[in-house]
Amino acid sequence: MSYGENLWLFTILLFGIIIVPGMDMLFVLANSLTGGRRSGFAATAGIMFGGAAHTLFGALGVGLLYRLAPSAFTALLFIGAAYMAWIGFTLLRSSITVETVGAAKARSLWVAFRQGAVTCLLNPKAYLFVLAVYPQFMLPQYGTIWTQALVMGLLTVLMQFGVYGGLALAAGSSRRFLVSRPRTTMLIGRAAGLLFIAIAAITVLR
Repeated sequence: MSYGENLWLFTILLFGIIIVPGMDMLFVLANSLTGGRRSGFAATAGIMFGGAAHTLFGALGVGLLYRLAPSAFTALLFIGAAYMAWIGFTLLRSSITVETVGAAKARSLWVAFRQGAVTCLLNPKAYLFVLAVYPQFMLPQYGTIWTQALVMGLLTVLMQFGVYGGLALAAGSSRRFLVSRPRTTMLIGRAAGLLFIAIAAITVLR
């Protein structure tokens, strides 16, 4: 698999992760509905900051493992693929719906940014996920780890901005869509589950 194909695979998986309704998405919507678009964009910026920090953590973990324990790095590839497949099966069996998007208290743009960043940074599952996913795509044959990390980090924050920023722009209609179409949100989650399983298989077999 070429580096370009590898990046496309990562981008598809990244979109599948971000598009599934979850805590970050609802946080942006709640801020947008209460404080308007600027508050929604501030919350999005905070989440983007958290995403960049997760990329840094993933790059450090992958770089150290590859340099200090190559055999552990290889083992992590398979452990990570198994974890991705488990997430996929979990999403396939789940019924993700959004009953309501709770209102957030009116807050300054700085507070919205800070809370978005803290919410993202303090999510322990995000770090476990990064350690499982990044070794599948951040491979030594594609160049230096830090160059790859920079590209993956840019893709992450741009995808977050595109999805969450779009929700902030159209908060009212976004909320109505998520709340009034439970079947659609369930299908989004299950499609993401299939995507996780497929990419886990591809990364093991390539």
